[in-house]
Amino acid sequence: MQLVFASNNQNKIKEIQQLVPSTIQILSLKDIGCTVDIPETANTIEGNAMLKANYVTEQYGYPCFADDSGLEIDILNGEPGVYSARYAGPQRNDDDNMNKVLEKLKNQSNRKANFKTVIALNLNGTQQLFTGIINGTLIEEKKGTNGFGYDPIFVADGFTQTFAELSMEEKSAISHRAKAVKQLIEFLHK
Repeated sequence: MQLVFASNNQNKIKEIQQLVPSTIQILSLKDIGCTVDIPETANTIEGNAMLKANYVTEQYGYPCFADDSGLEIDILNGEPGVYSARYAGPQRNDDDNMNKVLEKLKNQSNRKANFKTVIALNLNGTQQLFTGIINGTLIEEKKGTNGFGYDPIFVADGFTQTFAELSMEEKSAISHRAKAVKQLIEFLHK
């Protein structure tokens, strides 16, 4: 089976390819000739995933899945959420985003947060949504060089290392994206 993953994020593509069975061939946007930066104009994580999947299905006719993820911080009422990638501005810089979060959490004792991924799958004329969430805590300084986004400041519940200190295999086994992808794969097996 060929499925388009509506992303140009090489980190996400690599992570997803490690999670799906070999019977599913993942095509990237580049593979289908889509060079457009698909607009993410929804005000929810679910909405952005649906927008991206619908764009590929409508414009290119492929079965497709798209994801959107965000970091949701309890004390900040779910910020940055849908704006996680561009929290500190349109330059989409991971360090700038983390620095903004760390500044906002300065002197806060409640550092609880979660990563949330929603996958929208368009297949056989229907759309399915799959959601993965992992809870954790945000530490006060960046640690680790693996991963991307907010990984250097996020420690999952039950762990002592940040996502950026875990290997890709360790992170892939527990991450929000892995949980959503697992649901996607279970659905595809049916």
